[in-house]
Amino acid sequence: MKAYLTTDVTGDLKQDITELLVAYQYSNVASHSIQVAEEAERLCIRYGLPKEWGYTAGLLHDISVIIPNEERVALCQSYQMVVCEAEKKIPMILHQRLSKLMAVECFQIENKEITGAIECHTTLRANPTTLDLILFIADKIQWDQADSPPYLAGLLLALETSLESAALYFINWMFAQGVLVKHTWAVEAQLWLEHKFV
Repeated sequence: MKAYLTTDVTGDLKQDITELLVAYQYSNVASHSIQVAEEAERLCIRYGLPKEWGYTAGLLHDISVIIPNEERVALCQSYQMVVCEAEKKIPMILHQRLSKLMAVECFQIENKEITGAIECHTTLRANPTTLDLILFIADKIQWDQADSPPYLAGLLLALETSLESAALYFINWMFAQGVLVKHTWAVEAQLWLEHKFV
């Protein structure tokens, strides 16, 4: 993983991720990551978690965007990770798992709450932690596209009820769009969340 680093890691995480992403010409992802970090920090305060957890997870959640799409499956397999069919068809999804690896190996993040949330921030998973839910939702609120997210009003309304309600709202919305392939973790998350409301 360290082979992808272009600069020394100084310990100033915001500066380090910004410089790295800009070096790979992903300044837009750097901006998105800072916005997600700030949103996750706000949600951590709201839901009683250390705000540094959300901020750190947000900064690092997309760091592996620097790894070319065509290298992701083989790289995951080199770490003895099982790659599911959805990830083989859409290797972009693997960035959540590779970002976790980069957080650990390149940025020495040892907090498993933080690395676990990074690992599932795109798809979520069954039985998520509070930080899993926070990062998942923060990433959707601070969308990485130019226009406003079409689901945002409904997501924010659901968030008034709970993190779980907001997460279920987004997954239902996503699947209703006719995604190319449903990731196993997202399907399991949807079922788990539905059972929470039975």
